[in-house]
Amino acid sequence: MTNLKQNQQLRGSLLNQPLLSVVQNHLISYPTPSNLSGRWNWGVLAGICLIAQILTGFFLAMHYASSVDLAFNSVQHLMRDVPGGWALRYMHANGASLFFVVVYRHLFRGMYYTSYAQPREAVWLLGVIIFRLRILTAFIGYVLPWGQRSLWGSVVITSLASALPIVGSHIVSWLWGGFSVDNPTLNRFYSFHYMFPFILAAASIVHLAALHHYGSTNPLGITAQVDLVEFYPYFYVKDLVATLGLGILAAWLVGFEPELLGHPDNNIPANPYSTPAHIVPEWYFVWVYAILRSIPNKLAGVAAIALVFITLAMLPYRHKPGVRSPQFRAVHQNRRWCWFGVFVLLTYRGHQPVEPPYVFRGQFATVAFFVLLGAIRIVAGWEDRVRATVNRPRPNKF
Repeated sequence: MTNLKQNQQLRGSLLNQPLLSVVQNHLISYPTPSNLSGRWNWGVLAGICLIAQILTGFFLAMHYASSVDLAFNSVQHLMRDVPGGWALRYMHANGASLFFVVVYRHLFRGMYYTSYAQPREAVWLLGVIIFRLRILTAFIGYVLPWGQRSLWGSVVITSLASALPIVGSHIVSWLWGGFSVDNPTLNRFYSFHYMFPFILAAASIVHLAALHHYGSTNPLGITAQVDLVEFYPYFYVKDLVATLGLGILAAWLVGFEPELLGHPDNNIPANPYSTPAHIVPEWYFVWVYAILRSIPNKLAGVAAIALVFITLAMLPYRHKPGVRSPQFRAVHQNRRWCWFGVFVLLTYRGHQPVEPPYVFRGQFATVAFFVLLGAIRIVAGWEDRVRATVNRPRPNKF
């Protein structure tokens, strides 16, 4: 009995330490809805992907030379001469693709289960900011190898800022560091790519703290304060299984298909005097690129991309559902899956040349994308009114 009391006192004194108490409250005894499914693993997987990208990027930076004359050769030296360098580089490159798979799945799950609704507006807004920062970080990262795709992709994307009135040309000049994409541009991008992951990590911690303030949602959409159990040991096993599955997929990509998600043009040294016939960004940017190419006006295309993120950020304020769970909202389920299908169609369209019939398909997918994303309030209000009419108690005639 004395030993038991001493152990309890020792445990209590350890938990009084700030760092250990944070681990205890947020990773061990965090109250979690008992009916969570594997669809809630994506947030944990996103955090693991971010940590892996930071670690591999840190070691890659030891061998990288941020000069247009040396960047491509430094990457090839890492791949061919440094022991294990090829694995390190492919882990980072394929890790970016897997990171976006997880992030897109996490975003779609949040939209499907209406996780953005009150009182979790701050959680959703922070998630949209993290998503935007992740896109910027990945774009800057794929410029660094300084192959053909890196050079011309940076030229195309940075030139979009010139569409902005008054300040557009000044922004482009600052990004380039001169009159064209050259060594100052690469140095700027390298600095940003090294800095952004730490900003992402800080934003992710705040995102997690905001989530734990109100508690996790659940598939039924009921209050998160009902039927709670501790996160450990009940739910860490689900996260562990999902992590192992993602690790197996990453190992297969790195070991057997390291260039599956890449592009062969980026294995050619950058040549400013040779323009590729068909410039296509990484697969996780292709849907954005398809929207840009579907709109003839450059300024309108940039505004459309900004509208995507603005619409996502405004979801908690535009849509306040009476019922969260999609299990009781058939129209909501169909609309979300249609939106996902349009997203896939845009991704496919971005890989095709700018010629009929792909131009019309891209324009159709762009219109459908914004219609399905913008009509959420109208459809949700109609669903709520129909549900209220069906569930209204009928007067007794007898």
